[in-house]
Amino acid sequence: MAVAAVLFSTEALFVRWMSARGVPVTTQLLFRAGGQLAWTLPLLLAAGPALFGSRHKKLHLLRGSCSLATWALYYLSVVWLDLATATVLSFTSILITTMAAGPVLGEKVGAARWGGVLAGFTGVCLMLRPWEGSGLLAASPWGVAVGLAASITWCGLTLTTRMLTRTEATGTILAWVGLVTFLGVLPAAVWGWQPLGWAELGLLAVFATFTPAIILLVTEAFRHGEASAVGPFQYLRLPVAALFGWLVYAEAPDGWGWAGAAVILAGALLVSTAEARTRR
Repeated sequence: MAVAAVLFSTEALFVRWMSARGVPVTTQLLFRAGGQLAWTLPLLLAAGPALFGSRHKKLHLLRGSCSLATWALYYLSVVWLDLATATVLSFTSILITTMAAGPVLGEKVGAARWGGVLAGFTGVCLMLRPWEGSGLLAASPWGVAVGLAASITWCGLTLTTRMLTRTEATGTILAWVGLVTFLGVLPAAVWGWQPLGWAELGLLAVFATFTPAIILLVTEAFRHGEASAVGPFQYLRLPVAALFGWLVYAEAPDGWGWAGAAVILAGALLVSTAEARTRR
């Protein structure tokens, strides 16, 4: 989980690099989806078309659509916000998922998880400071909008994943999401294609190679360790992203931003811990 957190922050750094070099976000998404699809190729060669066999094709399509929307919005937030702030806003997906888990999945949401949600949204208010004209919301309204929108679609991705894992094999889930995201972004990537140099193609090749490892590492972390033990390590994304942003771009949130980040992090950690204990 710790390695996955570092790779997640590295992914954000690559997005910033490639965007600065003029690589369209749609092209980045195409290579990411292509890399994800390539990772399932050994499974496809072994199982054949049966790998895509499922009684829940519509749910796979919904999950793939949520995945594509999530990464598109998250990549834009990384471009428009500092790396630490974009990372913190992505953690609000945990809080939104908690609110939706009851009506969608029928899960019992206890007082601790609701307390975490309340703390998290208090932290968002501290970061955005809508009551003053110099807060994050005023400085980068589009960055905030796409960051929070990514959290909503991330919630859809999480909920559909939980629903599919009840009946579907991991290989089938990965194959479907790779196919749906690749075909979904392909028209936009072709329409917005820009000529690329060897350096940009090299960055995209590395990007497509390592990003699919993130979901694999997270899956294996939960397979071999208790959720309450390994889950909190995902929050290493914040210090790593903040370090990358400071070292490479000399950027960092202000005092209110750090205060809000701490409250959001505490809320997300409380939700994750309470959820893990409930499942155990």
